[in-house]
Amino acid sequence: MAEPLNLSSLKPAQARVDRKRVGRGLGSGKGRYSGRGIKGQKSRSGSAKMRPGFEGGQNPIYMRLGKLRGPYSKDAMPVGPHRTFTQAVNLRDLEARFDAGADVTLEALREQGLIKNTKIDVKILASGDLTKKLSVTAHRFSAAAKEKIEAAGGSATALREPTTEKTRKRRLRKGIAAASGQKAPASPGKGEPAEEAEAVEEVSEEPAAEAEGEES
Repeated sequence: MAEPLNLSSLKPAQARVDRKRVGRGLGSGKGRYSGRGIKGQKSRSGSAKMRPGFEGGQNPIYMRLGKLRGPYSKDAMPVGPHRTFTQAVNLRDLEARFDAGADVTLEALREQGLIKNTKIDVKILASGDLTKKLSVTAHRFSAAAKEKIEAAGGSATALREPTTEKTRKRRLRKGIAAASGQKAPASPGKGEPAEEAEAVEEVSEEPAAEAEGEES
C-alpha cells in the first residue's frame, strides 16, 4: 500500500544535483579566478554573449577563406542563389528495398526511408542495376534510369513534364534581357529574321563593291 502523502513524506521526483558554486575559496576547486583564468575578454562578465565565429574583432576565419565564385550569389540576377529542388533516389536502392511487381510511389519511398518527406520533388537516378519489374512513380527521371526501368519490364511515370535545354536557355535569355531593360533577341535560323539578316548582308556588300570600282 502506498504511503500516505503528508509533509514528512514529501520528496522530489528525482534527486537534486547541486550546482558548483564558484569563488568560495581554494578548497572548493573553483576559487580565486572561478575557473575563468587571468584577464582577457573571456574572464569578463558578458563574455558568454559573443556570437559564434567571433574572434575578438580580427578578420574571422570564414571571411579569410576563399569563396566559391559564380552566378549563384544572392545578388546575381537573373540566376539567383543555387538551390537543389529535388531529392535523389538511385535504382540500386529500389532494387534492395522493393520486391518484384511492387508499386513504387512517393509514400512507399517515405515508408522505406529513402526520402525524408513528400514535399520535395523526387528524381530517380540510374546508379546501380535494376533486375525487378517495378512501377515507379516520381516527379522526374533521368534518361538512363527510365531506360533501365523499362528494360526490366517496369514502367516509369513522371509527375512533372521534363524541361528541355532549349526552354531553359530561352528563359535565361529573357531574364537577362528583362534585367538589362532590353528586348529579348530573336532566335536566328527560323522564318523571317534569318531572311532579313541575309538581305542586310547583301545590301552592305554592294557599297563596298562600288567603292572598289571608283578607286580603279
